[in-house]
Amino acid sequence: MQHLYVHVPFCQRRCSYCDFSIAIRKRIPVREYVDVILKEAAAVGDPFDTIYFGGGTPSLLPPEAIARLLSELTSPRRTPHAEREVTIEANPEDVTVDSARSWKAAGINRVSLGAQSFDDTVLKWMHRSHDAARIGAAVHALRGAGIENISLDLIFGLPEELHRDWERDLEMAHALHTTHLSLYGLTVEPRTPLDRWISRGATHAPDEERYAEEYLLAHRRLTADGFAFYEVSNAALPGFRSQHNSAYWSGKPYVGLGPAAHSFDGTTRRWNLRAWEAYRRAIAEGRSAVESEETLTEEQRELEAVYLGLRTVEGIVFTALRRLSPPSAAAVLPPPHLAAQGWLVEHNGRLRCTPEGWLRLDSLINELTMHTETQP
Repeated sequence: MQHLYVHVPFCQRRCSYCDFSIAIRKRIPVREYVDVILKEAAAVGDPFDTIYFGGGTPSLLPPEAIARLLSELTSPRRTPHAEREVTIEANPEDVTVDSARSWKAAGINRVSLGAQSFDDTVLKWMHRSHDAARIGAAVHALRGAGIENISLDLIFGLPEELHRDWERDLEMAHALHTTHLSLYGLTVEPRTPLDRWISRGATHAPDEERYAEEYLLAHRRLTADGFAFYEVSNAALPGFRSQHNSAYWSGKPYVGLGPAAHSFDGTTRRWNLRAWEAYRRAIAEGRSAVESEETLTEEQRELEAVYLGLRTVEGIVFTALRRLSPPSAAAVLPPPHLAAQGWLVEHNGRLRCTPEGWLRLDSLINELTMHTETQP
């Protein structure tokens, strides 16, 4: 069994922080897009445990296009819709009573809403097309259509001059009674509008101290509201973890369709051409859309398993660290100062990050792997 990701690259504008592979279009080439996705999918025969429409902006596709894709990508002999998690990412302004009902009828049972903030000034700064009121309207439309599994994306760590009230945003999200939250710290990616603003002094780079304070505040607040962080950026009510994203973090195989989509079979990772036109042309001409691939060595797979495991609340078993050490090394223990500083905890032979540890995950991984290499 595999997990399927379908990349929908189209957007009507680029957000200020975005460096994703997108295609800005006023008119979405719906028929062309659906045809090439299904043509690429023809070579994929395995059934799917989960399906995830990501972007870009999948909610720009007409509901009938989503219905056709799901109809072709699934069949009665595969897992029934009621048992398979099927997610679509949506912008709040695209969610209407009619679109929500159509998605539900097509088999969508989970929606990830790109809310980002409940502050209209912040939303304008981000180049978002919706206002705060649209977020609540979208949630109510989805719930009215029978879709209860609703996630909100929020971005924290914004420049101080925006005067964004992070605690208020968390309160507004809680008031909507959604089942899942994904929290992403603002990062400055090259060649984005945000990068250019910072370069010319129009705004400031995110402050590390503010970033940490807001991340830890979210942990305290969401935990009090009954949510549990099951991954560094994701919190859910009981029973509402993202099955699709959890598959990535556990190293399970997945298939990616569309421009820039990645696939992984457990050993080899492949990725498609990034640009929509290059991807479309390759598929239309009967050529492979794969831009490149890499086959992971055993050491790379083990290191990746440690990194992905420590992203999650389950953490890793100590033997995972031991496998990264030289054959002659003794049993590996984590550096004591990491536990003493409250970044890592050990329980029943497993090692996991605390919220403070998740804030410095990359440096923790480096230190843990260096520690294994220097064991006597």
